[in-house]
Amino acid sequence: MASRKPEAATEEPQSENPKVAPDAHDNQIKDPADWVTGDEPMTGAQASYLKTLCEQTQRPDMFDSELTKSEASRRIDELRDSRQGYS
Repeated sequence: MASRKPEAATEEPQSENPKVAPDAHDNQIKDPADWVTGDEPMTGAQASYLKTLCEQTQRPDMFDSELTKSEASRRIDELRDSRQGYS
């Protein structure tokens, strides 16, 4: 008996990946103030990125090693927005 190759499955179009194109009203985009872990110390990655942004925007006063995750996120957003004139 000859073995039969399985037929290629027809793929149905998938909806957009919400992580790639999130809906503005989606729960994936939260205000940092609403984060469950927002009161924890900022992560090492946040500290590194914040330090880099502070240097790039010539705003060393914006870096504080004691920031929480949510505070660091807000500062990162603020500096990233202001950095546009420095690129």
